[in-house]
Amino acid sequence: MTDVTPHQVLGGHVDRLEAALPALRAAAPTLVRWGNTLAGLLPTGGRLLAAGNGGSAAEAQHLTAELVGRFEGERQALSAIALHADTSSMTAIGNDYGYEEVFARQVRAHGRPGDVLLLLSTSGRSPNLLAAADAARELDMDCWALTGPGPNPLVGRATDAVCLPGDTATVQESHLAAVHMLCRALEAQLPAAPGAPAELVGRYHRTHRRTPTLDPTIAPTTVRRPA
Repeated sequence: MTDVTPHQVLGGHVDRLEAALPALRAAAPTLVRWGNTLAGLLPTGGRLLAAGNGGSAAEAQHLTAELVGRFEGERQALSAIALHADTSSMTAIGNDYGYEEVFARQVRAHGRPGDVLLLLSTSGRSPNLLAAADAARELDMDCWALTGPGPNPLVGRATDAVCLPGDTATVQESHLAAVHMLCRALEAQLPAAPGAPAELVGRYHRTHRRTPTLDPTIAPTTVRRPA
């Protein structure tokens, strides 16, 4: 029988999340760069594809929902597809080609040169994500990875990556914050949609008028690879 109380267990959970925050803050310049790239790509007909497994799949779909819908304020709809969300394609591809190909084949179907593939993984080792990264590079797409601690194989396959520390739960919670930071960085570069309700436009501009101050003493936790 353990002497650790439930309060101590939950306190430890919060402590681990707090310990990950400096790395998340240090990743902000990369997330800003990604947001700027998407702000130039998506409104002009480009597309973001996103994928992950398990909890990371939920994070990927959370991101695409924010882009197709909205994060804060009104702006145009943006093309973003969560590859795991098409269950008929997932199961057909898995049945015919094997689970390792469930994302890669969809990348080849939906991806175009210049598009972006964002892969989320706590381990950075999932074979189906590694295969998807390879497919993206074949199509001359950018492949970004949002992972747990590095180095890991997915970082090696991606053109740009953010690695965040911690156990699985901490990494997934940090990934959600990173997803919201990316949405905020993207929307900061886009105009509000014509005819948007005044209260949403006002909230949009109040939220995005200022770039967050970064702590220069914190080392970056990003890896950028040559294309």
